[in-house]
Amino acid sequence: MTPATDDIHDLVVIGAGAMGLAAAWRAANNGIGCLVLEAGPVAGGMAAHFDFGGISLERYYHFICQSDHDTFALLEELGLADTLVWKRTTMGYFDHGKVHDWGNPLALLKYPHLGPIEKLRYGLLAWWCTKRPNWDGAEHMTAPEWLKEWLGQSGYDKMWHRLLHQKFFQYTDVISATWIGTRISRIGRSRKSLMEERLGHLEGGTQTLVDALVAGITQAGSEVRCSAPVAAVTVAENDLKRVELGNGEVLLAREVISTVPTPVADRIFPGLSPDEHAKLAAIENIGVICLVYRLKKPVTGHFWVNIMDKAHPIPGLIEFSALRDFGGDTIIYAPYYMPHDNERWDYSDEALLDDAFAAIKAVNPQIGEGDVIDRNASRLKYSQPICTPNFLDKLPPVETSLPGVQIADTSYYYPEDRGISESVGLGARLAETAMKRLGNG
Repeated sequence: MTPATDDIHDLVVIGAGAMGLAAAWRAANNGIGCLVLEAGPVAGGMAAHFDFGGISLERYYHFICQSDHDTFALLEELGLADTLVWKRTTMGYFDHGKVHDWGNPLALLKYPHLGPIEKLRYGLLAWWCTKRPNWDGAEHMTAPEWLKEWLGQSGYDKMWHRLLHQKFFQYTDVISATWIGTRISRIGRSRKSLMEERLGHLEGGTQTLVDALVAGITQAGSEVRCSAPVAAVTVAENDLKRVELGNGEVLLAREVISTVPTPVADRIFPGLSPDEHAKLAAIENIGVICLVYRLKKPVTGHFWVNIMDKAHPIPGLIEFSALRDFGGDTIIYAPYYMPHDNERWDYSDEALLDDAFAAIKAVNPQIGEGDVIDRNASRLKYSQPICTPNFLDKLPPVETSLPGVQIADTSYYYPEDRGISESVGLGARLAETAMKRLGNG
């Protein structure tokens, strides 16, 4: 199929997750004609909602921290600042058959499974992560090496090894210290005081932001097209990009921004250099099967509970209704992160839902089958890149060897973890680069 030469898009964005939508919104509202192509049936990516028995709910939970400045700036620009709601939240550890408070100095002092020296070392680690100006000194280290240096072997074994292993499995010993340290820092800095953690959410959930971005793109005269997977992008005459869709339709674009996972980008951009292909192919990813339950009563009241009990394969429970109100119902997420070669990746949704519910009942024996209103499972093959030490040095540049093509995904948030704020910040920077080349920057 040959495209009409008079139908050339200024910018094609591949992927309608938060990063792609933020990039397109920024460009469209600066006079750039944009087309966003999304393989899935709805916009939003990991921020998208689904109908959970009459509740509009994220498939993959999200929360906002007080350091998420790119989110705050975008909410202001969209007129959504008043939809941001802050809530006091708490954490817990489930260990030796009991839920223990966690997340503040008093809880640390009361925790029965650490000795006095271990508690002191843990407290110093948590404090230093919130004060550390940069992570250059730890960049060469793995997370286990760094955590053992701070906590000792015993402290690491008690508090961290299982949490890392139940997410990364065979990759546990190569995860970057900087990556895990910035996660501790982000949560540690989201506090009103030493004793009070505060997290945020948007009224109506992340769909509020997704809808506003899609509306802003559309109102600016651009388009978000769903169920439009991209099969291949190549460079045609005059450095125009030839974008071929899965249905055979072909589009032309002056600039292309790809925000899909790097394994997908590696496949749909065949003209990248051998070095770029090699670096993209070397980025390993694990998947997630995110289970969610709607219950009649609370489980713990904590927003986050780490599961240390080895009898249960999930690393934690997120009681999302401790953050966002659902009219009295309790919403619980249980994320199963795992490599694709893990045997549980091939388990049925029902088997995994039963597995995780056993953990919920162990955490709160007062919960029974009769308390389940609804439950659901969502799968994402490429959910978490394996970030190793000096990870940025291993990534190909965002600006590729193909003229007018930028490629980025959640790998490029490093050392930060995946989040809405990182998405919209990087999306804006991608748009700025494209706008400058198009003469609108």
